[in-house]
Order: sequence, then structure tokens, then C-alpha cells
Amino acid sequence: MAPSLSNLTILSLPYISFLLQAIVLAVGASGHPHQEHLQTIVQRKTTPENHIRIRAGAPFKIALFADLHFGENAWTDWGPQQDVRSIKVMSSVLDTETPDFVVYLGDVITANNIPIANASLYWDQALSPTRSRGIPWASVFGNHDDAPFVWPIEWFSAPGIPQLVCPVVNSSYSGELECSFRGTSRLALMKNEMDNNLLSFSRNGPKDLWPGISNYVLQVLSVETPQTPLVYLYFLDSGGGTYPEVISSAQVEWFKRLSEEINPDSRVPELIFWHIPSKAYKKVAPIFRIRQPCVGSINKEKVAAQEAEMGIMKILVERPSIKCRESSMKGSFNNFSKTPGSVCWA
Repeated sequence: MAPSLSNLTILSLPYISFLLQAIVLAVGASGHPHQEHLQTIVQRKTTPENHIRIRAGAPFKIALFADLHFGENAWTDWGPQQDVRSIKVMSSVLDTETPDFVVYLGDVITANNIPIANASLYWDQALSPTRSRGIPWASVFGNHDDAPFVWPIEWFSAPGIPQLVCPVVNSSYSGELECSFRGTSRLALMKNEMDNNLLSFSRNGPKDLWPGISNYVLQVLSVETPQTPLVYLYFLDSGGGTYPEVISSAQVEWFKRLSEEINPDSRVPELIFWHIPSKAYKKVAPIFRIRQPCVGSINKEKVAAQEAEMGIMKILVERPSIKCRESSMKGSFNNFSKTPGSVCWA
């Protein structure tokens, strides 16, 4: 499918002074919500606006939340406690930094731990701090968001399968009829977010990039000069879960064609977001050595890269308008705050 300017989603801003230094990198603790809280969050209404409001003269701030992993070990006491912690961390970041836009950078949920028919309940829980504050956002998929359910081996030992409480309305049955272990597809997760959240700028990408879903670009415009974009935000689905962890050659060609069409002279800065780091990142930064103020497990982990490199990094290196590439580090201990990885050019 050939790219077209008419397919772009526009973020209209009354005033923007874009600064890379103003990007807030933040990741909440992983988590798992209580059933009754899930149902309340799903019904929360959003503000019916289609533009971003920012303070006059202020920079355009973006907050990133990655590897939240809502729904992990949902059948344990530990699991739901982590969701509560994640909500608190995100709420603190949003209240302290007051960002104008939020990017959910993948692994919003741990689908391979979610034994319910509609994992969107947990996805909505993760969005709730941003939505309740009236802040617009966009999301991109990670490798855990539609991963098939993984049966814990301990369920087959002497203690057996623990009691599972799955949010199914008007059900008096137990076991398989009450819970579902089939997972929720990327398409279903995205459709739920788009249909039920007026503040969401997330989009389904071109069908010819299937099975990748979250492939799209947003324009950031000033109302005063709407004919001149201030920055382009690109989102790429790096796979994983139900298909290999890779940014495909088709995605690379789509990005190349689209960026050359909408920004032919590379005058407008471009940021690009995806979840799983490239193999190139593993070569330059195989382990982390980040000190304060970062806390949690970030220094305990190694980069878990994509399975193959199909050319996206070559395109980015050769394109002068690319100012920053953001990804999660993947493979994180998700019960502490973490920081996503970034490669930025001055």
C-alpha cells in the first residue's frame, strides 16, 4: 500500500517548543489489577477532544511507559499488588512531570499470564492514569501483549491448579467455561483502545504490513502554522508474541517510502518508537550501567534483541532527520521501575 498524506493522523497544538531533553523516560512497576477495579476502569469516560493542550510557551513533553506487564501472575497475591504499584508510579510521574503526550512502549500487559477471554480489561487498567488526567496517548505493541497463555508447570504438581477468578458476567460455571486461555489478538486490543478512548491516537497500520499492527505516524502541528509540521512521531510493531520478534523488510520499505514522501528534505525532526531493541543495540550496549536516579532492576539485565535485522537501523543512521529512537530493553524484572532504552542524535 503506497503511503499517503491523507492517512496521517494530526496532533494539533496551540503552541509547541519541541525539545528532546524534555522527553520523560518512565516505566512503572509491573502489575495485576483486582477484578472489581478492572470493571470500573473500563467504564471510565474520556474528554471528547481531538487535540493536545499544552501550557503557552512550554516545551512539548512526552512521557514513555514501557514494560508495565499488567496481568502478570494474576492468580497470585503478588500479581495484583504490582498493578497497584504501577498505577502509583505512573500517577506520580504524570502529576510531577505534567507531560503533554504519553507513549505506551509495549508489553503493556503480560498476555501469557492472563486466563480471561478479554485481556483488554488489563490493557484499560494500564491506560487509566493517563486517561483520567485527560492526557492524550499512543501505543505500540510488545512481545508479551498478545503472547499465548503459558501454563505454569507448578499447576501440574500436587497442589494442583489454584482457584482462578475470571471476570465473566452471569456465569455459574467453573474451570474452562469460566476462564479462557486463548488470548486476545493485537487487532482486538487495538480496536478496543481506539473504540473506547477518545484521547487515544493509536492506529492500525496498513494491512500489507500484517501480522504487525501498530505501524503508523503522527504529525505534530502548531495551530499558528498548521501547514508546517514540527515533528513526526513514527510507531513500528517489532513483533513477538504470536509471531517472530522482528521489524520486517516490508515495514522498513513502508517507513522509507512514507518518510521520503512526507519529509523529503529531512527538515522536520523525526522520532521513532518500537518495543524490542535491534540487534545493533545489543552490540553497543549489551548490559546497563545506569546509576541514580534510576532504581529497580535495570542494571541486572541484558538486552534481549530482535531475532533478525532487516534494515531498519541502516535507514535510520542514513536519515539525518531522525533525532531519537526509543525502545524498551525487553527482558526486564517487571516489579520495579525501569527505564526504556534510547538512541538519540543531536
